[in-house]
Amino acid sequence: MKHTKELPYDETIQCVQCGYCLPACPTYVTMERETHSPRGRINLVKMAAEGHLSLHELEGPLDLCLGCRACETACPSGVEYGKILEGAREVLAEHKARRTSKPLRKMQDAMFRNVFPDSKKLKVAADMIWLYQKSGLQKVAHKGKLTRVLPQNLWAFEEVLPQVTSPASRRHRPRLFEPPQGTRPKWKVAFFTGCIMDAMFEKINRLSMELLALAGCEVQVIAEQTCCGALHAHAGRKDDTVMLAKQNIEAFERLDVDFIINNAGGCGAMLVEYDHLFHGDPEWETRAKAFVAKTRDITQVLAQCELPLAKPVDEIVTYQRSCHMTNVQKVVKEPLELIKRIPGITYKEMANPNMCCGSAGIYNVVNYEESMEILDVKMETVKTTQATTIVTTNPGCLLQMKLGVQREGMSAKVRTVHLVELLAESCGIS
Repeated sequence: MKHTKELPYDETIQCVQCGYCLPACPTYVTMERETHSPRGRINLVKMAAEGHLSLHELEGPLDLCLGCRACETACPSGVEYGKILEGAREVLAEHKARRTSKPLRKMQDAMFRNVFPDSKKLKVAADMIWLYQKSGLQKVAHKGKLTRVLPQNLWAFEEVLPQVTSPASRRHRPRLFEPPQGTRPKWKVAFFTGCIMDAMFEKINRLSMELLALAGCEVQVIAEQTCCGALHAHAGRKDDTVMLAKQNIEAFERLDVDFIINNAGGCGAMLVEYDHLFHGDPEWETRAKAFVAKTRDITQVLAQCELPLAKPVDEIVTYQRSCHMTNVQKVVKEPLELIKRIPGITYKEMANPNMCCGSAGIYNVVNYEESMEILDVKMETVKTTQATTIVTTNPGCLLQMKLGVQREGMSAKVRTVHLVELLAESCGIS
């Protein structure tokens, strides 16, 4: 059965099967199979569209794709792999739904529609984790290895969870962060808090806003914003993604701001491609383009500001790039510039710095073993730098690299931080 109308067939024809993408693809590097390379996956989609393969035969190779889009950066022909991947996943999501049991389908719908977009539910979950950590239960669980009753993909990440912000601190976070008294705002900006980011990494969000204010920005935080929709898009749930994008566009377009700022590579990559979701829609494409035009990663703004980076950080630092920040947002130089401004730092670039760490949203949970193989390769390049600090710019990368440090037995001498945390440290903000 042909699927040329449903699958992104025209985009697959652009691929000339040259192979420049192969060394850039983490799953090809670790699995060494053509079906797990970008050109292999593109050919599979093309064959399925032409009716030579069933949709079921596409599932394994596409499910194991990280979606890092490093192949797009490497491709000399400009093949839009992201469009091919997301388009195929939308078709596969419908195909899988017909085979999924009703209870499981309801559970998936609840997670994607009622949990990720609901900041109140996520905050309740974060408060419960805070209580678990603060009460001493986590220490008892770790000491008695009680978490090992969970599947490995869950207990491994439980052990590297950040310290969650207390409910009281969360409630008292201001909605407006202003520059130092007597300073005229350089820019008026709105801050995109994200869903998981604001639940599990609220401290990094708060530090981000404080840094922006210190740099001379007036920072607004609005309650009407919601999840960016990245996880939904990666799962092929386009209708849900569009709904969330509309809610965010409507919320932020009411504000008179210069920029909409985020601090998570994965979220930012979704936000800057909102206009793609509405291609051909006369109303929403224009509104989405206006939203995209204002969207910035925090490093893009901070790199244009003067920060009081006074406290030296006397450490060897290496930088784990967020794939989506590098390959989709094209934000490359600004994070490095900021790292190198911090006094005391000795910067060491790791080999093959653009290779994915294996995090990729929830890939490291649903494809744990494959993710760990990719992480092990990454950690070999980290070790050669002899870094004492690994810097990241995405929450998934942050947890993944923390897990990598733990797996290598390096926790006593190597820390992993978000770039915002390192900048705040040098500025004396805690």
